[in-house]
Amino acid sequence: MIRLESVNVAFDGRVVLENVTVQLQEQRIGIIGLNGSGKSTFVRLLNGLQLPDKGTVYVDDLDSQQEGRKIRRRVGFVFQNPDNQIVYPTVREDMSFGLKNLRFPKEDIEQRIEKALIAYGIEHLADRLTHQLSGGEKQLVALVGVLIMQPEYIVLDEPTTLLDLKNKRLLMSIIRDLGQRVIMVTHDLDLLVDFDRVLCFHDGKLASDGQPASVINEYLQLCDQ
Repeated sequence: MIRLESVNVAFDGRVVLENVTVQLQEQRIGIIGLNGSGKSTFVRLLNGLQLPDKGTVYVDDLDSQQEGRKIRRRVGFVFQNPDNQIVYPTVREDMSFGLKNLRFPKEDIEQRIEKALIAYGIEHLADRLTHQLSGGEKQLVALVGVLIMQPEYIVLDEPTTLLDLKNKRLLMSIIRDLGQRVIMVTHDLDLLVDFDRVLCFHDGKLASDGQPASVINEYLQLCDQ
């Protein structure tokens, strides 16, 4: 379980999140809100990419202020723009990066990569140059690069923004079949209808929290104001 207790975050004197207290334990959680509402900052707190100015973030009782490295092994993060995540020239090299950092044996790394490439239907991309991939292919590679690390939680920040309909459907089918707990920021409300829970942020505060239909309706009312 991930817990935030009285969390505040400010940038350049501007409060981005204020007094956020929440527990996250459902299998599929959606995060919504207007631009600038604090939702991306919120999810960056969950794996230690962002630290709170006040309050505490716990991942399975690990404090993000003290145990950031352990938390990042448990909480995988998929960025909105895969170019911010893919760092090596070929797909195979990029997928090996995290495993090498954890000092996995070469044979284990190769086995994990081959298994993941086949499982997610991207074995044809294995030796492609990453800069030549389409936006959809890059996003799939970025996601699989996180999954290959076998984290317990997957956090996704607007993962479908750059995708066409075909790749959006493919990505969401993979996400729905994951065994890990998923926390996803999105503006695409249709993707959240079968989620277990949705959180809505507004002006840096947790404005609504509950079943998708109810929270989405409240969010739409905010959009009309």
